[in-house]
Amino acid sequence: MSEQQMIDLFDRWERVWHEGRFDIVPACVGEHYIRHDEAGDRIVTRDAYAAEIAEVQRERPGIRVVVYDHSFCGHRAWFRFAFKWLDPKTGEARSRAGMQSYRTEGGKLVETWLSMQPLGSSWTDTPQEHWTSSPVVA
Repeated sequence: MSEQQMIDLFDRWERVWHEGRFDIVPACVGEHYIRHDEAGDRIVTRDAYAAEIAEVQRERPGIRVVVYDHSFCGHRAWFRFAFKWLDPKTGEARSRAGMQSYRTEGGKLVETWLSMQPLGSSWTDTPQEHWTSSPVVA
């Protein structure tokens, strides 16, 4: 994939997460999505994964995926990011930092590797405006 195609893909994927645009999930994720995450290695359908995202959004209203750095290379991408949300019971700010790598095929996400830090973790630098914006250099 060209860098512009990757930017377009992740701009769409950001809209799924931040705007709840589940109608564009088929344009972002392959029919089957291989995940290597805290739940183990698994293959989920695109619809099952969209349902997982919807559940995360229900449990953590207003959750944001804040990106601090990223890179695209061919059919691969990686992101250094944090989940940020307010605890729905207490209103306290919550965060969890992580790293995620992706493999694409046919212009869609088909495999991911996710590594998360503990609840309360965060990165200390300034986040990007959008997932595909240039990283902020201090």
